[in-house]
Amino acid sequence: MKKGYRALLDEANAEIEALSPLEAAELLGDDATIFVDLRDPREIEREGNMPGARHCTRGMLEFWIDPESPYHKSYFASGKTFVFFCAGGWRSALATKTAQDMGLMPVKHITGGFGAWKAAGLPVEPVDPK
Repeated sequence: MKKGYRALLDEANAEIEALSPLEAAELLGDDATIFVDLRDPREIEREGNMPGARHCTRGMLEFWIDPESPYHKSYFASGKTFVFFCAGGWRSALATKTAQDMGLMPVKHITGGFGAWKAAGLPVEPVDPK
């Protein structure tokens, strides 16, 4: 193996902007900021979600960002600030690096992810399983 996940995370973290959960919470409700939850739907059902966050599974992110993709989501072309998060901050760090490499700016992620958000006592909405 040439490069493992730790090396990828180190590279990403050296190039991206990370927010603490409290710093991210200051942006909650800001019309110029879109929070993007990268967790799997089962994680969201189990743990709840952040009020107002959009959901994009990590596997679809590049397709949703690229305006030339048939899966493009227009909110990624909004010119707003994006704050990505996952459960623990690893997927969101890699996703933030990828989004930056694709030209999506500004984009940040939450250190420690949704787990750190919850541990800080920040707002969480329960999800009604369908």
